[in-house]
Amino acid sequence: MTEFTPLLSLFGGALIGLASVLLMALHGRVAGMTGILSAVIPPMGADWGWRAAFLGGTIVAPITIVAIFGDVVSFHSPVPAPWLIVGGLIVGVGVYFGSGCTSGHGVCGIARLSPRSIVATVVFMASTAATVFVIRHILGGL
Repeated sequence: MTEFTPLLSLFGGALIGLASVLLMALHGRVAGMTGILSAVIPPMGADWGWRAAFLGGTIVAPITIVAIFGDVVSFHSPVPAPWLIVGGLIVGVGVYFGSGCTSGHGVCGIARLSPRSIVATVVFMASTAATVFVIRHILGGL
């Protein structure tokens, strides 16, 4: 069971928003994780430096928080690892055909009032709700 943490969630969301605004203001780029990642893995883009720094921050920041506060969020998945890998690959295909991920469309696209991003985010959320409903109520899963 997940704890309800409204203040921490608000603070985290504000930091994501701030990072997105700064990236757009300073570099003219959208903070979509798959777009950022795409130019860091070979063949690397000419602007790989800021992309690597952004991705590094997403890894170093939680490690720093754990080191300072010692609070580790436990994670357990009842789903076997191969299924998680297949699910990740399916999501990757969706990101490719959807021209972006939830962070790019949901956070940055909606903030820019992009019609394409609004539609994409509605589709993401509807697909998620349908998937959870089918797994929990029709298939009897967790």
